[in-house]
Order: sequence, then structure tokens, then C-alpha cells
Amino acid sequence: MAAHGKNINIFLMDGTANGRIKCTLANWTGVAYRIPRVDLDLCKERNDLKQSGVYFLFGALDETSEQVIYIGQAGARKNGEGILYRLQEHRKNIDKDYWSEAIVFTTSNNSFGPTEISYLENRFCAMANDAHRYIVKNGNEPTRGNVTEEKESELEEFIEYAKIIMGVLGHKVFDPLVITELAAEDTAVPAKDKHTTFFIKKRGAYAKAIQTAEGFIVLAGSILSKDAVPSCPDSAISAREKYSSIIDENMILLKDVPFKTPSGASSFVLLRSSNGNADWMTEQGVTFGKFESTKV
Repeated sequence: MAAHGKNINIFLMDGTANGRIKCTLANWTGVAYRIPRVDLDLCKERNDLKQSGVYFLFGALDETSEQVIYIGQAGARKNGEGILYRLQEHRKNIDKDYWSEAIVFTTSNNSFGPTEISYLENRFCAMANDAHRYIVKNGNEPTRGNVTEEKESELEEFIEYAKIIMGVLGHKVFDPLVITELAAEDTAVPAKDKHTTFFIKKRGAYAKAIQTAEGFIVLAGSILSKDAVPSCPDSAISAREKYSSIIDENMILLKDVPFKTPSGASSFVLLRSSNGNADWMTEQGVTFGKFESTKV
């Protein structure tokens, strides 16, 4: 069934795209905020940020530039403390100095209680871990709590809307690089099986990749060339350093890795300058460049 369009209201609270943003969706009681860390103090008078809700802290590790996320919950307190107070606590915590931006989900009617936010925190953490987009900094798996099947259905609908908003705000936290889709017979089929697979088999490498809306994805299980040639571009060396934690001692890639271009992907695999249009080939030996030129 084709997806329906969605009407999303995006309010630039400070009049700039880099400032605070408020998001709402037609026929949804949820409210989302994107708040840069440096702008937390500007939110002191917002009553809906003193409510209960779930929040996400986004940042990057200094050593590797890997993207990280922390997912938490905040309950409303009698003294007016809620989500904003919790974010201010995190800003003071030297162990959480990596984050630069928070995204908050609450409701327009202040309907979240302890059970609801526990359920949402648990589900959001599980989804983020399954997607492997970010390093999830939560030390322990949040408690799911006990909800009725009616409440679970309601919260799952909230989650679906939250996923849309999160993507609109620039974070594909919950979307795996290679998505499992439904085939015509309604059986789950990995998306990689519904795309043409391209190969590189040279310089000791045996790599596989597919092209998706994300770009060119080098697939987990690919074997990479071990040593760089003297003229290897800096970008390929930097990419190897960035993803060194997911390359094992046998040069096997442990997770899917996205690249903007086929050449960026092939240079990463081969550790030399590479024309991805020529080096990536189908199983029948058709180069990626020729494959692209024959598309209607």
C-alpha cells in the first residue's frame, strides 16, 4: 500500500535554520523540539518543556568523529521541573560533554505519565541499537514498563510519527542503511536482495555494495585490501581510520558503511585512487558506469 503524504509544521523559533525548531504534525498530539545545546537557556519560559517526555542527545566522539546518541526520559515534577531541567543537568555533566544538540518529544496535552515515557525510552533505545546508525551511549537497557495492549497501540502510533519528525530534523536514528522490505508475497526480504549487487575482486579485496537512496553502501562481510599504495588519497585513509573499529584482523568489514559516491566506496575498499564507475562490477562483469548508462 502506498504511503500517504504528511503535513508537517516546522516553526523556526529563532528565525534561523540553525536555531531552535518546533515541529508538529497534523492530527498528532505530539510536539517535538530541536534545541542546540548553546540555546538551552532560551527555553526557560516554555511550559511544555517542563512536562514529561523523552529526549535525545546528539554528538560525536572527538577521537573518531563517530556519531553518538544518548536517549533519556524526564518526568514532570511538582516544582515545575521536567525535560528542560534534565537537559540542563546533562549540560553540567562532564561525562556528557560530547553532545551539541537535543531533540525532545512531549505532548500538547501533557498526557505522558511514568509508564508512557518508560515504554517510549525503551523502544527508542532498541530501535536505535538495531539501526546501527549511532553509537548508543545508554549504559543499561531502559525498563519497558507494563502497558495495556490499548496503550501499547497508542504509543506505537506515537513512535511512527516521532520517526518521521526525527528524519525531518536530519537524524536517521531509526533507519538501517539496508532496510528489510516486504516482497509481493509479504515475506520479509532484505533490501540488498532487491537491489543489484556490485563487486570488487582485486588487490586481495572481495567487496560487495549496493546503491540506495543513502548513496553507495559497502556491505558487511566485504574483505578489504590491507595495505595502501603510496598515492592513496587522504580521503580513503581517513575513511579507514574512521571505520577501523568495524574492520577485524582479517580485513573483514563488520557493518554496512555508506559513501556518497561509488569512487569513494571503491577507494575505501582498495586503498588507492579508484574510479568507482569502472572498478565496481555486476556479477556478469558489467561496470557500474555502464549499468547506470543503460537505465531508462
